[in-house]
Amino acid sequence: MAGHSKWANIQHRKGRQDAVRAKLFSKFSKEITIAAKMGDPDPDKNPRLRLAVKEAKSQSMPKDNIERAIKKAIGGEGDDYEEIRYEGYGPNGVAVIVEAMTDNRNRTASNVRSTFTKNGGNLGETGSVAFMFERKGEIVYTSAVGDADTVMMAAIEAGAEDVESAGDEHVIYCAATDLNEVSTALEAELGESESTKLIWKPGTTTELDLESMQTLMKLVDALEDDDDVQRVTTNFEASDEVMAQL
Repeated sequence: MAGHSKWANIQHRKGRQDAVRAKLFSKFSKEITIAAKMGDPDPDKNPRLRLAVKEAKSQSMPKDNIERAIKKAIGGEGDDYEEIRYEGYGPNGVAVIVEAMTDNRNRTASNVRSTFTKNGGNLGETGSVAFMFERKGEIVYTSAVGDADTVMMAAIEAGAEDVESAGDEHVIYCAATDLNEVSTALEAELGESESTKLIWKPGTTTELDLESMQTLMKLVDALEDDDDVQRVTTNFEASDEVMAQL
């Protein structure tokens, strides 16, 4: 397993931390309802629902909101959404993956294309940037659970692929198909994680200067502001100096 890399600089975290709370919870509710509709409404019997609930809780979504989203699925309420992935480019050719859930494919495609165009990017064809990423499971713990060696050993035992420990957190990666199993094993050993989710992890990165980073942030923020967009991933890399100026 590799040591810490620049992934902490690469991963875009701003959207979920700074988004309007109601909009954030709305996105989680949609994911929970869809997951419950597609499988068992009991999180213990539905890995996708379990992970959706876990991620919602990690962002302090109230228990009542979570239960309401599950009941909506049980009652057959809510729109029927389809999951769509859009791929495009931001400033300096940085790769952008947009994951959406929509009840109107034409509306969402039009909005996403327009957002790219207005914010210095352009929408590409399906597959145009996905090859630059790997689909992975990501589990995050704070440094309070133990030192790097402790977490590394727990991760190996759980079947994880890689650990990056730096600053005040440990980030554990595993195969996308193993996320539920690995996160459950880690929970038994280390306790509740800070975050557990599927991600697109960049295999190649594009370095940006301050001006390009500012343009990218505007694009990402505009995309995340769309009600149909669930999450946005990029493969940017920036120096500590540039990150500090944002």
